[in-house]
Amino acid sequence: MKRHIITIAAILMMAIPFAAHAEELSLEIYISEFDYKARKEMKINSESLVSGLEQGLIQLVDIRFKEETAAWSMGFGRHIPLNELPSRLDELDKDKIIVTACPHKDRAILAMAYLRTKGYNSKYLVDGLLGLAEFLRGDTARNVMEILEENRGG
Repeated sequence: MKRHIITIAAILMMAIPFAAHAEELSLEIYISEFDYKARKEMKINSESLVSGLEQGLIQLVDIRFKEETAAWSMGFGRHIPLNELPSRLDELDKDKIIVTACPHKDRAILAMAYLRTKGYNSKYLVDGLLGLAEFLRGDTARNVMEILEENRGG
């Protein structure tokens, strides 16, 4: 329980520094202001992601191609392929941390940087969807899905 509370506190603290930068900025400015703090703030792991999802603080966005999600999906989160992201920003909740994910992390990093230039508090999943699948095994998967269902009112 104590670890769970610490994880939630860490997620909330990560959101605070970015709140001041909620306006759009160019990629040039984002890169020129990039430092070690920004490098740390742009990342999230599966455990912190799941905790934030359970608390309703995070929106997961799977940015893989349609064919990839047709082959396999997580059963939660929003699917917006990377190449459709610019035209589908209205589907994102600006009040939440947007976590972008793909099997590893290459496209997720691109999506995270793009969203940050558009004023979103965004992170990328460092262990990718493959790492998340590994994390969500057995009892962990069951518990997470039960909590997410309860949060949806289902």
